[in-house]
Amino acid sequence: MAKIAVVDDAKLMRTILMAALEQAGHEVVVLEPLAASEVGDILQQHAPDLLLTDFNMPGANGATVIRMARRVLPELPVVVVTAFGDAETTALLKKLNVGAVLRKPVRPEDVKVAVAAALRVIEPPSLD
Repeated sequence: MAKIAVVDDAKLMRTILMAALEQAGHEVVVLEPLAASEVGDILQQHAPDLLLTDFNMPGANGATVIRMARRVLPELPVVVVTAFGDAETTALLKKLNVGAVLRKPVRPEDVKVAVAAALRVIEPPSLD
């Protein structure tokens, strides 16, 4: 399966996301909340296939995490989990080309489906 980097400031949410992803067969790299300056280096070191990030976090919000990640991994698919659904947040996430936005509270099944859909977008076509 895929290597998924999870960034969320809430320990319970990180645990829920990790459990859902591991149950789906993915390798999970849980990253503690990051300072903006750390994002690129850490993601480059782990080379994930997908980034799953919270949107509203202290230190480096989701938009910052996505921008920094894409500086080192420009094609990295992203799934965002957020409690915010306002028009401004939605517009920003669309501009950042986020694969899916999951509203908190999230169900494990929704995480699995959103990640699978986001990963299919970047899979190369079959040579058959």
